[in-house]
Amino acid sequence: MNLHTINIIKSTVPVLQEQGEEITSHFYKMMFNHHPELLNIFNHANQKQGRQQKALAGSILAAAANIDNLEAILPVVKTIGHKHRSLGIKPEHYPIVGKYLLLAIKEVLGEDATDEIMEAWEIAYGFIADTFISIEQQMYEEANLNGGWKDFRKFVVYKKVKESKMITSFYLRPEDGKEISNFLPGQYISIKMNIEGKKHTHIRQYSLSDSPNKNYYRISVKREVGFDNKPDGVVSNNLHDHVNQGDIVQVSAPAGDFVLNTEHDLPIVLISGGVGLTPMISMLNTLIKKQPSRPVYFIHAAINSEYHAFRDHVQQLTEKHDLLNYLVCYQTPTEQDKQTSSFEKEGFIEMEWLKSILPSQADFYFCGPVPFMKLLYKGLKKWGVDLHHIHYEFFGPKAEIEE
Repeated sequence: MNLHTINIIKSTVPVLQEQGEEITSHFYKMMFNHHPELLNIFNHANQKQGRQQKALAGSILAAAANIDNLEAILPVVKTIGHKHRSLGIKPEHYPIVGKYLLLAIKEVLGEDATDEIMEAWEIAYGFIADTFISIEQQMYEEANLNGGWKDFRKFVVYKKVKESKMITSFYLRPEDGKEISNFLPGQYISIKMNIEGKKHTHIRQYSLSDSPNKNYYRISVKREVGFDNKPDGVVSNNLHDHVNQGDIVQVSAPAGDFVLNTEHDLPIVLISGGVGLTPMISMLNTLIKKQPSRPVYFIHAAINSEYHAFRDHVQQLTEKHDLLNYLVCYQTPTEQDKQTSSFEKEGFIEMEWLKSILPSQADFYFCGPVPFMKLLYKGLKKWGVDLHHIHYEFFGPKAEIEE
């Protein structure tokens, strides 16, 4: 791209800030109307909630603002690349996306979308798409190594275990009995399902909830119930209700860049809310094995003990390891919880409480509901924790955590 094209793209940043979500909403509507087969890849729930539109708008804005230095947003590109690889996004999908994205820009901006602007965006999109394709191609190649695979592979559910009132674990082994690829603590797999009564294939990503180097993968899935007790999580609820021991599921190779750093020995803090504890359990199990002399603070928030998965597992680890500190926060503890003193704090996790029990010089990892994540991120920054020591994971499209 020449300087003239770069300047034109940068000049559209204010417009993208104002009308980005309108453009992406229009884009998805047009693309799915003309290519309904892509609904077999995209998350329908995120579409309905507007989360995907918002996430794409943010990505386009970031790309436009950094079009002359895409390396500045390389971490974001890689995060998206991991998700794309686990979903099965391929190079042939990018021209389709580009066609309807450009049409959406032109239709939403109307007369402001001059020929010069549209030509610049066509060039810029090709440049951005090539960057994604190159990174994702490397990810596909890496995923195919050492027991890995490129797309989806059949796995058998060899064990199904209820962990709490709402969370159930599924232990998965490859149907062909061959080697499976290793993974990094914090990574996820995608589950692809054809669900009775649903027209399209559904794909959802679930964090791996056990340590690596085993002959199985484990995911721990929350039953998602929407308003008025109407099912909200199509795949999650189907797993709970209809997938049992001996059944087959389609699984992607592990992916994701929210991973545990074991290269130094700073104290490590793992904070989770609800089902956000799944990657934290993987990290905790790994730390106990690989770095038993590293101080660990494991803090979990749940409604009460009935909703608290892996409680006994973490408690047993705590009893065996002096450097593991285990603290629990219950929003509405039961009477039995109160009688047995099975928690340290009632209500919600708050920064003042965390500051009273944690070292500020530590590696912080957290995962949970979006409001919970925003509170922690802002609180840790205000406390003076270096951004290099703040690590987090969203389930679903990445939100603006600083909103």
